Amino acid sequence: MSVTSSREMVQRLSNYRSVLCKLKALGFVKVFSDNLGDALGISSSQVRKDFSLFDLTGNKKGGYQVDDLIGKLNVILGKNTIQKIIVVGCGKIGTAMMNYNGFSRESIKVAAGFDTDPTVINPRGLIPIYDLSDLQAFIKKEQVKIAIITTPESGATRVQDLLLESGIQGILNFTPVKLKGSESCVVHNVNIEQEIENLFYFVNEMKDGSPKNPNSE
Repeated sequence: MSVTSSREMVQRLSNYRSVLCKLKALGFVKVFSDNLGDALGISSSQVRKDFSLFDLTGNKKGGYQVDDLIGKLNVILGKNTIQKIIVVGCGKIGTAMMNYNGFSRESIKVAAGFDTDPTVINPRGLIPIYDLSDLQAFIKKEQVKIAIITTPESGATRVQDLLLESGIQGILNFTPVKLKGSESCVVHNVNIEQEIENLFYFVNEMKDGSPKNPNSE
C-alpha cells in the first residue's frame, strides 16, 4: 500500500470515528456500512473493506455495534491513551496550536513549546516554552513521538534534523519548506499559502462558469 493510499485510509478511519461519535450522541446503538458510507460520500463496500483490514466485524442483519466500533477505532488511532506532542516555533501559528482546545477532546496533550526567542520562553507557563537547546533532552525524557514545526522558513531543516536525532517519528510541518520523510519518520507538509492559492484558483474557475473543484465530483 502506497503512502498516499495509507494516509487516505487513516483519514477515513478518523472520519468513521467522528460520524460514530455523533451517532452515539443521538442515541444510536447499531450502525450499518450503508449508513457510514452515505454519511461520508463513499460506497458501503469501501467501508467494509476498510473495516476488514483491521478486523472490525459486524453482521449483515445486525450491523455494527457503535460502542464497539468507537472503542476499537480509538485503539487503532491511538486515542485510548493521552498522546503527547510538542510545538517548535512559538510565534502566532505555534501559539495558536498550543492553545487549541480541540486537542484535549482528541486525547492529545501539547507537552511543551520550543523557541530561540528569549522573550517568549516561559518554563513555568501552563504549557511550558523552553529554549531550543533543551529540545532533545525533553523529547527523550518525556518519550514524545510527534512534533509540530511552525518556525520561520530558515530554521525548518535544522529543526527537523534535531527532531530526527531525538527519535521523533512524526512531524506536522507548517513552514513553506517541503520537508522529506524517512523510513523512521513520517512528515506531513501543510503549506497554508499554497492551500489559499488553490482555493482562489477554484473560486475563480467557478466564477468563469467552469468549476473544476476536485471535491465536487
